[in-house]
Amino acid sequence: MQVLFGKYDQNLKLIAQELKVKVVRDDNGLKVIGKKPEVKRVSELIDYLLSIIADGREIKPRDITYAIQLTQPDKGVDFKRLIKEKIEVSTKGGLITPKTKGQIEYVEAIKKHDIVFGVGPAGTGKTYLAMAMAVNALKKGLVRRIILTRPAIEAGESLGFLPGDMVEKVLPYLRPLYDALYDMMDPDKVEQYAEQGIIEVAPLAFMRGRTLNDAFVILDEAQNSTPFQMKMFLTRLGFDSKAVITGDITQSDLPKDKAIGLVEAQKILKGIEGIKFVNLTGEDVVRHELVQRIIEAYSRVE
Repeated sequence: MQVLFGKYDQNLKLIAQELKVKVVRDDNGLKVIGKKPEVKRVSELIDYLLSIIADGREIKPRDITYAIQLTQPDKGVDFKRLIKEKIEVSTKGGLITPKTKGQIEYVEAIKKHDIVFGVGPAGTGKTYLAMAMAVNALKKGLVRRIILTRPAIEAGESLGFLPGDMVEKVLPYLRPLYDALYDMMDPDKVEQYAEQGIIEVAPLAFMRGRTLNDAFVILDEAQNSTPFQMKMFLTRLGFDSKAVITGDITQSDLPKDKAIGLVEAQKILKGIEGIKFVNLTGEDVVRHELVQRIIEAYSRVE
């Protein structure tokens, strides 16, 4: 119960503030005083929070805030659906849950389609949720390996000027993918899988000429791919494989006169059965609340 209530009852205070009810602790548990619809939502919210505790996780204020925002009447999502939307990964954290309506649609799309494009601004969980679905698929035996790739390009920098061999040159570009993996799996397990070829992290150029069977493949930072590279990647998909392509078309580092593969793919592949485009927005940002405001401010100017 202490985990549910939070330190100094901070969780109860937040629930009362957000849902405009009065929450009172007594010997029998909790008493909620307010209008009937809000009282019902508090009851459902507490069931949801108890499911988080049952998974062995602590409750953080942001879990409550996101859950309340996501289950507003106009969103079409209820707490029972939230309980079902957990992604199991072989992790330190146990379970990962989508926290916005757009993220739920994104996860559902990955379950139902073999090729999914997740397009949206930074902080919307595009790569992280795709990675969670990949680890989940590997754990369930739906795929035999995970392949993570991204274009090795950055504004104002050239690989030729970086020290080391080719692998060492591209490692900084692939580090965010490793960071997400280490969040979900024990580092020793990641290293073991990498040595066995079960997990592969490589620059996009290394995908050329391959056929990827029984694999969950993620192309990250796809806004930095050319149309040729995008076509090359999409045609690598083999049997019993799934591909997720993520990117933010407002943050391409390609030269201004070069076409962006992610933009071209949206035009060319729209409407093809088996391919799904999910557009995430500022409302789906789950980083610091200032990130959401920054994205919205830049969008207004651009």
